[in-house]
Amino acid sequence: MLRVLIADDQDLFRAAFGLILGAQPDMEVVGEAADGEEAVAAARRLRPDVVLMDVRMPGRDGIEATRDICATTAAKVLVLTMFDLDEYVYDAVRAGASGFLLKDMRRDELAHAVRTVASGEALLAPAATRRLLEDLVRRPAHGVAPRLTARLDVLTARERETLRLVAQGLSNAEIAAALVVTEHTVKTHVSRVLTKLDLRDRVQAVVLAYESGLVVAGRSDDGNHRRD
Repeated sequence: MLRVLIADDQDLFRAAFGLILGAQPDMEVVGEAADGEEAVAAARRLRPDVVLMDVRMPGRDGIEATRDICATTAAKVLVLTMFDLDEYVYDAVRAGASGFLLKDMRRDELAHAVRTVASGEALLAPAATRRLLEDLVRRPAHGVAPRLTARLDVLTARERETLRLVAQGLSNAEIAAALVVTEHTVKTHVSRVLTKLDLRDRVQAVVLAYESGLVVAGRSDDGNHRRD
């Protein structure tokens, strides 16, 4: 049973999300919070698997709350926003959020997103996420930091190739087809990449891939894909 905490300053959204997720057979809404301070306290006390986090809240906002929750609990944070290129979403990803959704998503998308974030298997809202990450890597004016490139040295050639494909937005099935391997093999590669690079999930892996220069926004590098 997935334990979910809902943090949003608007009663209507909290109620709506609570009804949708509470109706899922594999989910339980364990608490609500109306601001960032309440969200952090509730996350530490209730130990949810996933926190739905509104970004713009009075007092302590969702970004600060996300940073604290990711640093002090095992909960995954799913950011909710009204805007697909919200500046705050960029900061939330930097703070450790595992993904984000627009508040106008369908109810089935919300439940699917919670399950996805909990499993750490895939990025959310691919089109919006891709735009966000491309915006992210255009920001640094000083270029690629050598220390970030050096972090990738611990990966094997196949693991680097897997990371590159993950960062390009491919699903496990698509990566398996590209590399001519099984999905189980892809999951193993992804797991090793996260472990070796000390990353929480695929979102952080994608951010590192862009920031290290392994993937460049707007450019595709197919590489040479061979069977293991």
